[in-house]
Amino acid sequence: MVQKAKILLVDDRPENLLALEAILSALDQTLVRASSGEEALKALLTDDFAVILLDVQMPGMDGFETAAHIKRRERTRDIPIIFLTAINHGPHHTFRGYAAGAVDYISKPFDPWVLRAKVSVFVELYMKNCQLREQAALLRLQLEGSDKAAAAGEAKEPAGLLAELSARLAAVEEQAEALSKQLGDESTDAAAVATAAHLERKLTGLRRALDALEPGASGGQAAVN
Repeated sequence: MVQKAKILLVDDRPENLLALEAILSALDQTLVRASSGEEALKALLTDDFAVILLDVQMPGMDGFETAAHIKRRERTRDIPIIFLTAINHGPHHTFRGYAAGAVDYISKPFDPWVLRAKVSVFVELYMKNCQLREQAALLRLQLEGSDKAAAAGEAKEPAGLLAELSARLAAVEEQAEALSKQLGDESTDAAAVATAAHLERKLTGLRRALDALEPGASGGQAAVN
């Protein structure tokens, strides 16, 4: 069963957190609250998140400083950050947000539908990446099992597991292709499009690895394209 993605909501005002929860509840994912930058960093120590919605103006550690800490950590540096701000200080302020590593910078009041749509894209990309990691882990287990069987002189037939791996990978490939097409048609955020392209490259590499395991397979390259 695919687990729900976690979305981190960071804002020092409880009413803003409530509003974000109301907007994003329709996505049916796990929403995690943090009322400060320090609390957000603690949550990121133990949990994996699909996307972070980060308020800019907070007492103590503000959004820019919090984002800088997030991007310095290897575990969290690739998590998309969407900055939310109640005050628009102009292009320089927006540039500072992108320079801090944000994938988007949204001024309040914002359109709830637009925010929900943006978050849903990163949730879907996160879920596809999770599926890809699962397929890669299963492939590694298969390779380790084959090596152990060969060392023990056992003749084990891997065709069944390879077929299952190939079928699972094909389902992820189909979903990733549909998502990339949707992003391209809708001209969505460049960061989301780039992330989808990166995911497809990973899928291509995994497909090639699977094809290489097929004894005497001649249609491997066709499956990649």
